[in-house]
Amino acid sequence: MPEMTFEVRWPDDSAQRCYSPSLVMHDYLRTGANYTVAEFLDRSSRGLTEASNRVRVKYGFDCTSAADTKDRIRNAAKKFPLDAVITITAMHPELEQS
Repeated sequence: MPEMTFEVRWPDDSAQRCYSPSLVMHDYLRTGANYTVAEFLDRSSRGLTEASNRVRVKYGFDCTSAADTKDRIRNAAKKFPLDAVITITAMHPELEQS
């Protein structure tokens, strides 16, 4: 299963690298896109849940790394108002444009 990372720039200009066990995060986030903290929490949580579900289907167990990533994102987000803006600065690997 192809894994990936995505990078977030928080409102205080701090950066966080996040892990996903699946490229499905490309369905939820875009490089260069801005999201409110609330929207990012929702999108990243749904994407990481789907990624973990894909691991369960393939291997028979949830991905604990995806759960850890969700926890780290939630903990980082607590520092900011829900209407503050974050930016997705990178997604590795990028999807090829068709």
